[in-house]
Amino acid sequence: MLVALERFDLRIPACHSLKEKRHIVKGLSNAIRASFNVSVAEVEHQDLWQRAALGVAAVGAQEYHLRKVLHEVEKLVDRWAEVDVISTDLSVHAADD
Repeated sequence: MLVALERFDLRIPACHSLKEKRHIVKGLSNAIRASFNVSVAEVEHQDLWQRAALGVAAVGAQEYHLRKVLHEVEKLVDRWAEVDVISTDLSVHAADD
């Protein structure tokens, strides 16, 4: 079993309140979940209204497949109009038996 994790550090330039930020982050998170069989959570910068960090996790048996799925998630996030991607960090971990 393999676990793939990707962290997206995002900037939300047009956001002017935490309420606006929650709306944008929730919409993006829901779009990721609806398009891919992955888990999504806001993992950092909860108190900053123009920054967000999303963590995306996928579990599978083949590293190639996991990387392919997360690459597609990256493309969706890159196309999301309200956010700018500052950085991404992808890692794949094998579960210890």
